[in-house]
Amino acid sequence: MRAFFDTNVLVYLFDADAPDKQKRARTLLDEEVRSGRAVLSTQVLQEFYVAVTRKLATPLSEASAEQAVRHLAALPVVQVDTETVLHAISRSHADTLSFWDSLIVEAALHAGAKRLYSEDLQHGRRFDMLVVDNPFLS
Repeated sequence: MRAFFDTNVLVYLFDADAPDKQKRARTLLDEEVRSGRAVLSTQVLQEFYVAVTRKLATPLSEASAEQAVRHLAALPVVQVDTETVLHAISRSHADTLSFWDSLIVEAALHAGAKRLYSEDLQHGRRFDMLVVDNPFLS
């Protein structure tokens, strides 16, 4: 069972201002990588780079962020292509989601993921066989 990581979960790996979430994100990613279930998309890699270099209180250097992206890119990565974009547009209308969230959902479905780790989407919400899991809920 594949597990797709949304950008927001991965950003916590480097957010020293949220130590509990940082620890949870690290543990979760380690578990899913060890089990061979972790999967990302090109969108996640792009958003991750921007977030860790510009949105953290203590941003990463560009070199450190690039190194982190290279490390994450060693995982299975779904390429966001034209078909994925078109499906995301349809899903955004049908499921009342932002286009960007729809693109995450579509990439996760394309990867065959059954779980989507995300802090942004409603915990427990289903999209076909995909279930949203907010790993930071107590």
